[in-house]
Amino acid sequence: MTDADTGEIRLITDTAALEAACERLGQDDFLAVDTEFHRESTYWPQVCLIQVASSDYDVLIDPLAKGINLSSLNKLMADPSRTKVFHAARQDLEIFTRLIGHVPGPVFDTQIAAMACGLGDSVSYENLVARVVRGTVDKSSQFTDWARRPLTEKQLRYARGDVVYLREIYKILRGKLEKQGRMEWIEDEHAALLDPENYAFNPETAWKRHKIRKYKADYLAVLANVSAWRERVSQESDKPRQRILKDDAIQEIAQQKPRTIEALDRMRAVQQGFGKSRYGQGLLQAINEALDDPTRYAPVLEEPERSGPPPGAMVELLKVLLKQVSDDAGIATRLIANAADIEELAREIEPDISALKGWRRDLFGEKALKLKTGKLALAASPKGVKIIEL
Repeated sequence: MTDADTGEIRLITDTAALEAACERLGQDDFLAVDTEFHRESTYWPQVCLIQVASSDYDVLIDPLAKGINLSSLNKLMADPSRTKVFHAARQDLEIFTRLIGHVPGPVFDTQIAAMACGLGDSVSYENLVARVVRGTVDKSSQFTDWARRPLTEKQLRYARGDVVYLREIYKILRGKLEKQGRMEWIEDEHAALLDPENYAFNPETAWKRHKIRKYKADYLAVLANVSAWRERVSQESDKPRQRILKDDAIQEIAQQKPRTIEALDRMRAVQQGFGKSRYGQGLLQAINEALDDPTRYAPVLEEPERSGPPPGAMVELLKVLLKQVSDDAGIATRLIANAADIEELAREIEPDISALKGWRRDLFGEKALKLKTGKLALAASPKGVKIIEL
């Protein structure tokens, strides 16, 4: 039995108890954090439980408890001198950014750290627990109704296990990365997580979630203004974007540019009768505003140059090199370069990509450039691919 199975469950349901718990938690230089939330039927996540652990103390906090004030927890999370540890941090960071008003850095994401430790790309928490601390996670409580009270013993035990294991995984992975001198390898990924733009939810920039299929002003204007309209409606009604209007419908509207209810109802991707619904007039107004004055609503974008496909053979050679370098270093390939980087590297002489900067260049980039210029070769061997400098 692990500590996650047998340890004391401390469920915080009032402000005084939370303040005392935060004073104890605040004695450490890191916090392992997880949340249970629902958002299937809402725009904003409904936080149902918050789990927090330090080196030797852990609590479960009920944010739905009547009268509880989370300000002491928010203050703890906002403290820049304390590392906040998450696994696959994006959604949890969204929650705390909304609670405290800014992104709660610094962070340590164990999914990112796992890539630098050679444990795989986007490894699940369940697999990480099994591989790093030899524990098991009972996933049967994961999709239960966390908003329903009272929470069961099984739910609480599952929730506590998440942060009890997380703090141990953090200690092990951080120690390994520090010993190998690899903490720098995950700095860029963590910096990207802390970008406030990830959690801004500004209606005026909602169009950035869509793939740009044309660069004409009227298309861009409708795409941007309809996206902004949907974002505002979703926020105000607290409903998921796709329940207001699907992404495919926004793309079809931007390309077909319907100006009337009749034209809107002929759209294949638009729900039948949408034009006569309570949202119909607002959508039509957003469309017509954009079409009447495209220059006002269209984002200013430069159409990318058409450079043609990269040489296929070179792409494949670079992929083989990347895989071998990654295997040799014990690191996930995606932490060094992604598919777009490889294609650009095959096409351009020395493109401006992260794979040709810093530690990535030392590990892979220099070898890739030498491979392109015939100064490095790849040869098959009984033990795999051999990298030969010429």
